[in-house]
Amino acid sequence: MFYHVLRRLSTGTVVISRCVGQTLRVPAISPAVVPVRSFTDPVQDTVQPPFDASLLEVLVCPLSKKPLRYEAETNELINDELGIAYPVVDGIPNMIPQDARLIQKTPETPTQE
Repeated sequence: MFYHVLRRLSTGTVVISRCVGQTLRVPAISPAVVPVRSFTDPVQDTVQPPFDASLLEVLVCPLSKKPLRYEAETNELINDELGIAYPVVDGIPNMIPQDARLIQKTPETPTQE
């Protein structure tokens, strides 16, 4: 079986048989067509993709199940109740509690009347 698969891949065309009995020839995709980045390529400083704010409607803190707010300056999702900041990496929120950092909560000053 593997011999036939390898032979078809090496010929450059793949035959697709349909139930009707017609045969369709499709050129095979060569692996050389797909660009491959090696580990020796220099890392380019690229701008991270922006966080999609519409995700805030569905995302909640995994610990307290409370809604989060997005802080664009630090690129983090903040849980004000617990004082936890979840990082956003490449536009994807990292909601793992072990990867979150603690932030100082601003103490609420009671208003005197």
